[in-house]
Amino acid sequence: MSEHTAGTDARSDHPPPTRLHHRLLGHRWFLRSGFVVIAALAALGAISVGQFFFGAPKVGHFRDAEGRRTYVEAYEQAMSALPSPTATLDVATRFGSVRVYEWSSPETEDTAPVVLVPGRSSGVPMWAENLTAFLPHRRVLAFDSLGDAGLSVQSVPLVSFGDQATWIDDALDELAAEPVHIVGHSFGGAIAATYARQFPDRVRSLTLLEPVFTFAYPSTRMMAWTMVSSLPLLPKTWRNTALGKVGGAEFDPSDDMAKMIAAGSEHYSAALPTPSPFNDDEMDALTMPTYVAIAERDSLAGGDTAAQRARTLPRATVDIFPETTHSLPMQAKDILAVDLPSFWIEAEES
Repeated sequence: MSEHTAGTDARSDHPPPTRLHHRLLGHRWFLRSGFVVIAALAALGAISVGQFFFGAPKVGHFRDAEGRRTYVEAYEQAMSALPSPTATLDVATRFGSVRVYEWSSPETEDTAPVVLVPGRSSGVPMWAENLTAFLPHRRVLAFDSLGDAGLSVQSVPLVSFGDQATWIDDALDELAAEPVHIVGHSFGGAIAATYARQFPDRVRSLTLLEPVFTFAYPSTRMMAWTMVSSLPLLPKTWRNTALGKVGGAEFDPSDDMAKMIAAGSEHYSAALPTPSPFNDDEMDALTMPTYVAIAERDSLAGGDTAAQRARTLPRATVDIFPETTHSLPMQAKDILAVDLPSFWIEAEES
């Protein structure tokens, strides 16, 4: 089931629903590599419900030096699955130092860059399944988010969710003079959408992959399983069962991404403001070409409700991907490898 809407520029060459369905059969929603991103949202994103929703602004930090060393070892192992970056940068912003990886080549160095914003606690390693397909087409910049586990270092509290857009803009002042194609998954989708709303002149296109708290809230059932999966005082078997309900597969603690996420959950104290779904005026402000991908099964972006609201965007292409969950970037990687580079070209031509 794939659905598209566009205010003025719907793409007519996208494969019909039956073809899309068959293309996804080889990438079932229970793939291990996709499931670890579900763990990212659950294991760290809801580790402290009170802090996440009601805590006073503070600075995210590792709890001690030994914990940071443990996390960095796991992070570097997870990063080894990605192509080697052409540059590794720590860019100063008004909220702290942002770790940025750049991939470029003589063929792509003059292209409008693609900027990747990860989900909660996933960091740059979450793009391992997608990055190789993007590199022949574009210069790529990928961030570790401020206030979250990763190698960015927050120094000033993020008081409002709009501050997330500000640090991205500060970083892009140093990295990209021209407008960018910004891509966000999960919590990173909410950040990307907020950036596009606040700085529309700097965005050529917006891609939102299962964006949480952007067009709708997650269902009560999915929020409940996510919270249960993250409560540290529950037996590990209970939490793993909850993770299985959210991700649709048995959690694999030996996976490199899972190890990194577990280390972040144990050793990093996140400090992030909570986003809220856009109101109608905020939706109307997203006038750039926008691609929205929603999972058919157990969506944390809000499922059909989110898709229906996304269709009201001025220039939207909305896809509902069959047999996928919140780990959609990995589960639909082959489709995104084709569709997103084409979408970026079309956005520049429109």
